[in-house]
Amino acid sequence: MRLSNMADYAVVVMGAAARHCGGARTSATALSDETGIALPTVQKLVSILTKGGLLRSVRGAGGGIQLSRPAAAITLADIIEAVEGPIAMTNCTNAGSCNCAIEPDCNVKPHWAVVNQAVRGALADVKLTSLVQA
Repeated sequence: MRLSNMADYAVVVMGAAARHCGGARTSATALSDETGIALPTVQKLVSILTKGGLLRSVRGAGGGIQLSRPAAAITLADIIEAVEGPIAMTNCTNAGSCNCAIEPDCNVKPHWAVVNQAVRGALADVKLTSLVQA
């Protein structure tokens, strides 16, 4: 399993946002400066992570970006799923999306859900707070 660049960058951006947790709101520009990720990419990620319920964006004077909940309540699985959708090792686990030639006779398909749950569980055990500790 390999994360896309966007999911990887989302983890970095969320880590930077978490370092502001409890303090003043930050901005996409500040997050870009802190992480070295291009501003347009950070802006896109802020939009995705806000839609995913992980960031809160406030407009106007005193506005900015902040975590939507404490960093200890955000997991690596939450971040990855916000960017990439549900964690699934194969297409077989998504109803109606399996276009595999051996699907009708596949003996492994019924077991992928267990594998997916194990992978998601491992990612859910990693809290954002552990990713930002120096």
